Amino acid sequence: MAKILLIEDDKFLRELMAKKLINMKYDVVVAMDGEEGLQKIKSEKPDLVLLDLILPGINGFEVLEKAKADPDTVTIPVIILSNLGQGEDIERGLKLGAKDFLVKAHFTPQEIIEKMQSYI
Repeated sequence: MAKILLIEDDKFLRELMAKKLINMKYDVVVAMDGEEGLQKIKSEKPDLVLLDLILPGINGFEVLEKAKADPDTVTIPVIILSNLGQGEDIERGLKLGAKDFLVKAHFTPQEIIEKMQSYI
């Protein structure tokens, strides 16, 4: 069973995605801010990270940059899941090492999971 780390500060979206992932038999770990997310990337070694960008404390770009700079976590695939959809945000996320950048408003939870499955 693949382990998914969901780093999302929005309670409704976090619970919705976690429930959907659990129903699909994924092992789900959640974090509510960037600091907790970075800690759980290191301690949990998930098979994939779903990462929001606008987070309390350190933002998603910083989480991604630190995770990709650490030899222990550099290979963990990260999919950015954000409401930021400007070209420069997408380009920055992909340059920092994200596998994909999904704008929340453009994808249903099911479509997000389908995209995610191609990286596990």
